[in-house]
Amino acid sequence: MAALLPLKLKPPSVFERNGFYVPYRVKPMKKNHSFVTVARLFGPAIFEASKLKVLFLGVDEKKHPGNLPRTYTLTHSDITAKLTLAISQTINNSQLQGWSNRLYRDEIVAEWKKVQGKMSLHVHCHISGGHFLLDICAKLRYFIFCKELPVVLKAFVHGDVNLLNNYPELQEAIVWVYFHSNLPEFNKVECWGPLKDPAAPSSSNSSCNLDGTHEGKANEASNWDLPRPCQDDCTCCFPSMSLIPWPQKHAHDSQIQSGSHQEPLQETQQS
Repeated sequence: MAALLPLKLKPPSVFERNGFYVPYRVKPMKKNHSFVTVARLFGPAIFEASKLKVLFLGVDEKKHPGNLPRTYTLTHSDITAKLTLAISQTINNSQLQGWSNRLYRDEIVAEWKKVQGKMSLHVHCHISGGHFLLDICAKLRYFIFCKELPVVLKAFVHGDVNLLNNYPELQEAIVWVYFHSNLPEFNKVECWGPLKDPAAPSSSNSSCNLDGTHEGKANEASNWDLPRPCQDDCTCCFPSMSLIPWPQKHAHDSQIQSGSHQEPLQETQQS
């Protein structure tokens, strides 16, 4: 870890950007002591509606995502410490520009899918790959994303509340979380259960804790299989192609974590 700098000069760390804080006493250059912000990795993540900005781009609450493409693009501002959620027919690439996003890759994107007549929400997180800074902290990034995913899903529900009120059956939709990494250990898909009550898988090797333990309740994912679209043209699957443009070239050896169910990630990404 880099040496601590004076508070006014200290750049934001990956922990600060994700909202984890505790005061930590350090020895200042002067006689009197001061407090600086350092990472707090443990404890519940809390959703604050006042810090969420929602943008509707070409969609509204009247169009069911089984008939009109619907995606979520969630980003975080270092300056305002607020979240921006864009709800649109395709990923809002304008949110993903700039050096900060390319460096930290802390965005989360998601899409609604109808597969064989059943709706599901597919959420994507970038763990590592692209540059070495992401690679060396892949385990920590996976842990942080897991800790923050309940907040992310609450942001989706809060931001798109009118849609969910109009179509309450979407609350029962299963959430699938795709972790993208060039390391097989973290390159996988996890079933987080229904949107109304999501939870990380119970499988020990998909735990969200750095010490190998899992906090909170585990979902009963063993009865849920990753939905696969029909091979031929049909009306029960929509959209026909994934709306998430992320590459899958590192997905050869990864696995899906869904109770006892496992299969290669690369195959699951073909829509």
